[in-house]
Amino acid sequence: MPRTTTPARIALGALITGALVVSSVAASAVDAGVGANAPAPGSGVTTQNPISGSFSDTYADPAVIRGKDGYWYMYATSDPLHSEPSEFGLMHVARTLDFADWEYLGTILDDADRPGWTTSSSFYWAPDIRYVDGQYMLYYTATDTVAEPGEWNFAIGVATAPTPAGPWTDSGGPVVAPRPDGGGGYFNTIDPALFADDDGTRYLYFGGYHGGLWVTELDDSGTRAVGAPVQVARPDRYEGAFVVKRDGYYYLTASSANCCAGPVTGYSVYAGRSESPLGPFVDHEGVSMLDSRVGGTQVLAQNGNRWIGVGHHAIITDVSGQDHIVYHAIDRDDAWLNQPGGVNRRPALIDRLDWIDGWPVTRAGAGPSDTPQPAPVTASALGIDSADPASGDAVVARKGRWITGTDTTGDAGAIGRLVPDDDEATVTTRRAAPRSARVEMDLRFAGDDASFSVGLAEAGRTGITVTVDPSSRELSVEVRTGRGTSSHSASLPSRFDPSVWSSLAIEMREDRLTAEVSESRLGDLDAKVAVDLPAGAQKPRPVRLTATSGEAQVTNLTVVPAHEPVTEAVPEPVAGEVLVGEEFSGEVGPGWTWVRPDESITVDDDTLRWPLDSVDVVGAANTGPLLLRTPPEGDWIVETKLHLDLGTDTIRNYQQAGLIVHADDDLFARLGSVAIWSSRQVEFGKELADGDRLEWGAHLGGPVAETMWLRIAHTVDPDSGDLLYRSASSRDGETWRWGATWTLPAGSDPRVGLYAGGGAVPATTAVFEYIRFHEQAG
Repeated sequence: MPRTTTPARIALGALITGALVVSSVAASAVDAGVGANAPAPGSGVTTQNPISGSFSDTYADPAVIRGKDGYWYMYATSDPLHSEPSEFGLMHVARTLDFADWEYLGTILDDADRPGWTTSSSFYWAPDIRYVDGQYMLYYTATDTVAEPGEWNFAIGVATAPTPAGPWTDSGGPVVAPRPDGGGGYFNTIDPALFADDDGTRYLYFGGYHGGLWVTELDDSGTRAVGAPVQVARPDRYEGAFVVKRDGYYYLTASSANCCAGPVTGYSVYAGRSESPLGPFVDHEGVSMLDSRVGGTQVLAQNGNRWIGVGHHAIITDVSGQDHIVYHAIDRDDAWLNQPGGVNRRPALIDRLDWIDGWPVTRAGAGPSDTPQPAPVTASALGIDSADPASGDAVVARKGRWITGTDTTGDAGAIGRLVPDDDEATVTTRRAAPRSARVEMDLRFAGDDASFSVGLAEAGRTGITVTVDPSSRELSVEVRTGRGTSSHSASLPSRFDPSVWSSLAIEMREDRLTAEVSESRLGDLDAKVAVDLPAGAQKPRPVRLTATSGEAQVTNLTVVPAHEPVTEAVPEPVAGEVLVGEEFSGEVGPGWTWVRPDESITVDDDTLRWPLDSVDVVGAANTGPLLLRTPPEGDWIVETKLHLDLGTDTIRNYQQAGLIVHADDDLFARLGSVAIWSSRQVEFGKELADGDRLEWGAHLGGPVAETMWLRIAHTVDPDSGDLLYRSASSRDGETWRWGATWTLPAGSDPRVGLYAGGGAVPATTAVFEYIRFHEQAG
């Protein structure tokens, strides 16, 4: 959710009803170069974050879809594009063939073409792009509506277009109307994300910190919510939902913490999964995202390089089957746009998304990249021109006709037409597909009775055939071997329309084949069939495409090696032998120093007992006591065991206790168990002086318990000398959740120790059993 400007900063035009239009800049850009080829796999194309840097300084809340023309379109929230004086854009769109070279197309809205149900002062945030019923649908947040008086009466809108670049026509009203909170304000009805399920139901996820995350069903048009929404994540923790379905689970991924705190932004992404799109969504330890002691498995967090505040993401899949996460971030050394002031600079980034032990994690846990990375695979091998698959001689007609046509109703441009003679048309690739391969295309049917099949690894009477049959409304897989034939199928939902484009993807690897039909290629499924293959079924053979009883049309045809999944996470810090520690078996030992000592803090029964008071070190007052010492030389891990009963559900802002790395009262990082409104969370925050202001921001982890183990791992950046501090927490002292990394400047020479405070009511005491510095092992 972008919190980047205030109404006073931007002069917005008058309200005019009617269609939404793309600017002439966008229209002329779209006309140029359609059908150009992306680089083939293995060509060495790389991406370098930020991927939006060639055309903008900030490009927040990115959403991506592959168009039928082969381009990948990326949308962004309403912001200025540049640091220098730049017009405020009401959502943006750019496109690429390879994720390395980008073309900015223009804004989604002009100031004179605002939807008539929104006000002239409304902002439009957090676009979500989908392909529905043969058209593109762009969901967005509107901050102010005509029908609901009041400040920040958020609602969800949608606009449709025949191409990913427009022209856009608004639906004429909210998809989800503003929701009063009962106290004179409104809940955060923000950050929409569509999900189309294989039973035919379309869902819209939305919401934010004030009110929580929710899901609602949509009507058949996808433009209006129906029924009662269901809450799927609690308030005070998540926004920016995105849902994908994988291996029978629905994964709810969402961002946490403040998106926009400049150089101390700790925004990050977490996940929960469920067997139902309505939840409950639980993390890898079974903790619900609805609990007061809130759960969530970390997907993406800052790692100590230039990028902080990594979040508000989308998940895409390249044509090799590799997933990627697209998100925005903040350069910790260049956090603000120069003009207008107060706007966070949040360019768009992309990184590989791995699935390890059933959970998504960015770069196997390495986090955001700041060096060149292999680009997503976006074009075909075998010499196939993905944008014009019937051109050239890479795919050869064996029966019937294989000719180039033109998409006159959509955005595909040149298409391959598979036209039967005597009821069948068959083509094959001239070259063999790899043994482990992924075959993908956008597919539609010109006749009511046509069916389409893809043949793989065929030799004589053996082989594999994947068939899309609109008449029987089935996706099926047939496996033929010398020992017989087996068949497997899944039903296509009622919304499946053979006359509009659908994505068909087939992946064969490690004796297993999956076939999927989907609308948008964004983790949503119309149907999926997964088959265990007999030994020897995978063979490097040409790929066969067959249309029966009518014409089938193909675009974005790709045959590439299937991606190699990453299955092991990067190593996490390991605590070795104890270098120095304090067990609180008597008076606090030598080497420790109290800052602002408090007589109520005592050592008793081998513990340090610290009654919480209404004190803090965040901000200018600096009233909180601290117990500090100089840490050991080299790399180390500091650990404490903490008992702190913060209850559940009630509001106890902001009682907390934990570890602190303290250079001075205006430069520190601290890790604690904290009550934030009705939630209980692990917070790893940082304060620094930014010009004449003190800035505070935090990464949120967890979950918490009455007894917690907390760790901070210290290393030094070998190039800059910056001091790196990574957080971890545990509820049992054995299983650790490693989180975000904050940096302090080289030479800042911080001391390390304990803190507590945040509120005296109700009376609560933090009890520390020990604090120990360990050598980092490994």
